[in-house]
Amino acid sequence: MRLILASLLVAFIGFSAHAQQAHINWMTIEEAMAAAEEDPRPIMMDVYTQWCGPCKMMMANTFTVPALINYVNDHYYAVKFDAESADEVAFKGQTFSNPGFNPAARGRNSPHELSRALGVTAYPTLIFMTAEGDIITPLTGYKSAQNLEIFLRYFGEKWYAGSGQAEWDAYKERFTPTF
Repeated sequence: MRLILASLLVAFIGFSAHAQQAHINWMTIEEAMAAAEEDPRPIMMDVYTQWCGPCKMMMANTFTVPALINYVNDHYYAVKFDAESADEVAFKGQTFSNPGFNPAARGRNSPHELSRALGVTAYPTLIFMTAEGDIITPLTGYKSAQNLEIFLRYFGEKWYAGSGQAEWDAYKERFTPTF
């Protein structure tokens, strides 16, 4: 009996350690664009801020689901972008910065030029892009793994290409979530 319990404990600890190690392979937009030149795949950009509660919830609850992690890592280049960062960012031949950044600010700060150029108006915003960095669509607000799956698959498997509202409606109707 002790041997069985010990074996189960070792297996649980091993599984738990493995689950904690799984994570989305976040990169910068520059890294994603370079990777997409070598191996084209869509880009999913998580635009967040340090003070945003729903952003923190997505990191803790959505981007930790193993099936979602595996799908994102297999089908996308995942970009994490702080919309109030002081960092300069090169994207599609332009350099973006945050000239209004205040290092002494607590909480909210000035929006980064790239977040403005991408049309971000709320946090979190997930921006789905082609491998060339062209925006497919932004998706604003907190999403659970189950809510996000339909969009991940639709854009990751390029169902959207050449489709309109009727095709999206048909896709939604027949979609069965697996996360």
